[in-house]
Amino acid sequence: MAEWSYWLVAAGALVIVELFIGTFYLLMIAIGLGAGALAALLGLGPALQTLVAALVGVGATFALRRSRFGKLASGVRAERDPNVNMDIGQTVNVPAWQDGAARVMYRGALWDVELDRNPPGANPPPGHYKICEVRGSRLIVAG
Repeated sequence: MAEWSYWLVAAGALVIVELFIGTFYLLMIAIGLGAGALAALLGLGPALQTLVAALVGVGATFALRRSRFGKLASGVRAERDPNVNMDIGQTVNVPAWQDGAARVMYRGALWDVELDRNPPGANPPPGHYKICEVRGSRLIVAG
């Protein structure tokens, strides 16, 4: 097998993995591997082929990162995005606060609850609060 075909096989394998993952970053690296195949076709040595593949792959990844496809669509962090987490916007009933934290039953499980932008040591009144963020097993709520 010719040198350029190894580059294309590696690029094809990355494209297949990309189909399962769903990001564009592996596709950018596959473009770099395609450039390595082109360098091999032009008769460049293995070190230059690798350099060309690396430069094109990194350049394509950087270009993707700076494009609109490499940024969050809404500009909102995933912890606060209701399109990512179905709990955002739901309400919980907090029966009592202790040192600015509470435990509540929500969706059949006990959750730690913290008030968003709460000064340390303050205890807000009990009642219904809206979930505005989820950090692991901790619900961040707002009044």
